[in-house]
Amino acid sequence: MLSSPLLDASPLSSCSWGQPNTTSMLAPQADQVMALGDWEERWQEGRIGFHQPHVHKMLEKNIDKVVSGRTGVRFFFPLCGKAVDMKWLADMGHSVVGVEISEKAIKQFFAENNLTYSEEPVPAIPAAKVYKSSERNISLYQCDLFKFSSSIGGQFGAIWDRGSLVAINPRDRETYADLIISLMAKDCRYLLDTLLYNAALYSGPPFFVPDEQLASLFGKSCDLELLQSADAMTERYRAWGLDSLTENLHLITPKSI
Repeated sequence: MLSSPLLDASPLSSCSWGQPNTTSMLAPQADQVMALGDWEERWQEGRIGFHQPHVHKMLEKNIDKVVSGRTGVRFFFPLCGKAVDMKWLADMGHSVVGVEISEKAIKQFFAENNLTYSEEPVPAIPAAKVYKSSERNISLYQCDLFKFSSSIGGQFGAIWDRGSLVAINPRDRETYADLIISLMAKDCRYLLDTLLYNAALYSGPPFFVPDEQLASLFGKSCDLELLQSADAMTERYRAWGLDSLTENLHLITPKSI
């Protein structure tokens, strides 16, 4: 069904591409850089095609596997934007902490969901602010994600990463993985959405993240499971020059000691 051999991914356990081939596949995007100011500019100009106005279908389908019978789960949203998923989870009784560089995105989230909020400085991060909902257990930090830490936000029982790992600069992925792992409580269930396509055809973002790299980034301390894989090709992505696109959903959990 999928025309590109790059998308014939094996299960994470087999890693049949091998490291040299994975490296060559990543090479076209290896030096791509988006500065924080570039993302803020996108929000200011309304160039936010990555925002989804509805709850993500893969999250809806797999929410029971993430919550896993727990109540009042603390969810972390890296690079949260104004994701409607945050309100959806908070309405269920869960708490949400997000990190986003754009103040406009955060304020739009509260306005579009008819939520009032308070605004406070974050002493540990110069110039950072945290916006706290008055009606729901939602706290959104306006800051550089890499300045956030467990000492500021604690650890989390769940993480929903719909467009964060695929958005950060490829060279920062190891630092990113270390941060995410440090934010995971022992019972954390990390839901990660990635995209597979021919990186030679499109410079990103969103960037290409192969399953084999996930095994390298998280496999030492976590178990990885591919929950869902779907053909996500649309006219929008064809306009980017892509010939195929696969969306993969992974569940990553800390290895039991």
